[in-house]
Amino acid sequence: MSVSENISLMKRWFHEVWNEKRDDTIYEIFSADGIVHGHAAEPLRGPNQFVQFAHQIRAAFPDLKVTVEDAFGEGDKVAVRWTARGTHDGQGFGPPSGKPIVVTGTSIAQCKDGKVVVGWDNWDRLGMFEQIGALSTSKTAA
Repeated sequence: MSVSENISLMKRWFHEVWNEKRDDTIYEIFSADGIVHGHAAEPLRGPNQFVQFAHQIRAAFPDLKVTVEDAFGEGDKVAVRWTARGTHDGQGFGPPSGKPIVVTGTSIAQCKDGKVVVGWDNWDRLGMFEQIGALSTSKTAA
């Protein structure tokens, strides 16, 4: 596939997986032996593990919406800069706080034949935990 087709594939991924909450898109686009780094101590392997991760995030933030801010690529890789917004109204990451979040991240995907085969995700988990009050931060006078 061309770079522009891979960019379209990734924009579709973010829209359908996160905004439309479509698990079938994960199974369609994520390679059966695909690997995603950056969400846990161990990489997520295959669509089933990614679906479990997606359900965890969606349960904690039922109104989550992701906006693709930038997407560009070279060769078989696409980089996406995104912003997620939602409200911590569900179970997950502690009891529901009712607090809104704005989280930014960057994802890089290696695509082959219309599928994501490897992904690398980096997003502001610390900021998310601070926004929902799951971390106590103490500020000391300097």
